[in-house]
Amino acid sequence: MFATLGGVTVEPQVQPDIRQKDNPAIPGAGVAEVSAESRPAARPTAGAVAAAGGALLVAGVVLAAANLRPTVTSLAAVLSEVTSALALSDTWVSVVTAVPTLCFGLAAMVTPWLARRLGARGAIGLALALLTVGLAVRVLGGPSVLMLGTFVASSAIAVGNVLIPVVVKESFPDRIGPVTGAYSASLTAGGAAAAAFTVPLDHAFGGWRGAVGVWALLALAALLVWLPSLRAARRRASAAPKAAPAPARRSLLRSPLAWVITVFFGLQSLVAYTVMGWLPNILRDVAGVDAATAGVLLAVVMVIGVPISFFAPTLAARYRSQSAMAVAMVLSGLAGFLGLLLAPTFAPGLWILLIGVGLGIFPLALTLISLRARTGPDTAALSAMAQSFGYLISATGPFLVGKLHGVTGGWTASLALLVGVLVVQIVLGWLAGRPRHV
Repeated sequence: MFATLGGVTVEPQVQPDIRQKDNPAIPGAGVAEVSAESRPAARPTAGAVAAAGGALLVAGVVLAAANLRPTVTSLAAVLSEVTSALALSDTWVSVVTAVPTLCFGLAAMVTPWLARRLGARGAIGLALALLTVGLAVRVLGGPSVLMLGTFVASSAIAVGNVLIPVVVKESFPDRIGPVTGAYSASLTAGGAAAAAFTVPLDHAFGGWRGAVGVWALLALAALLVWLPSLRAARRRASAAPKAAPAPARRSLLRSPLAWVITVFFGLQSLVAYTVMGWLPNILRDVAGVDAATAGVLLAVVMVIGVPISFFAPTLAARYRSQSAMAVAMVLSGLAGFLGLLLAPTFAPGLWILLIGVGLGIFPLALTLISLRARTGPDTAALSAMAQSFGYLISATGPFLVGKLHGVTGGWTASLALLVGVLVVQIVLGWLAGRPRHV
């Protein structure tokens, strides 16, 4: 039996029946059900496991995941300097901060086609190459070059967002939890590192171009580690039997619950990418912190998500309803933004801590995709829907926040907008967490 993940056929490993619906705590986008009902119930040999995964592939997954956020957070850390150096208008800056999430949504729609042509590992290899080029090119020219490079890099990231969980599912069927935990933690840590170190690098290089462009080296390192796994995948594919056609999937566009989950996913992404794009500027203006401290505080926000990525999905899966957990986490973020809005200088460290806990809703949102779907194909369809439409929704956040700042000259309206979004997210989180299925 073959499951489909966002349009990508996932071949199950030969082993006793392992169903994601019975262990839905894995925070991966569109994790599909794996079953060996139609195959002999034999465990894979050590050689088969080594061919499927291994230390080198784990390193490739971790390094690839570490590249899924620095494109956003490195630029955010020095956004004021970039704006001044390139004489960017408020509208242009708002568009630049919105481009990543817009690309995530659009590119997620074509990623299944790319994976069918190149395979999941081949598509990720191509994405890492494009990411390296995009990050290097965007610091070489003016506003148009910055936009083009950000667009290329963000589109490449979208491929990784969708396909890295597929590779984990295929290659580590017995270690999905630990490998996915490492993937999630590395994703968060990569963004935090870029936020914390880009300002010091700016001082070291004497300008923003070197500080932002140097993150292309991280993408290049991931590519060099990833390439050997492509050869192993081709050898394995040539020896494997031809895959059966993937079963047809039903559309979830008419499912109210699917739309609740999609909008919930979109709104949490809207808040997260607005934080990654604008929080340093907000802190510098309303809390009076310097550029380096603002970058470190953004890093703290993201580092808080590392332990949450490990523990929140497992905890959520222990209960039939995740509503209380979702509401509690969103309330934490709401308290943090209210603090920045009403008393920004009183306790900025506390506001940052509360916002960081609130952003930990991301792995829970991914887990809800698995928990609210009955079958592998439904999980895949829900994941594709949530990522495509959700990231398109989230793209409006950085743009509107920047535009409101440009129009009003302050951050009050922008922070009020985020507070309103979080109130809506509380309602959707309660509904999405109720124990039912699409």
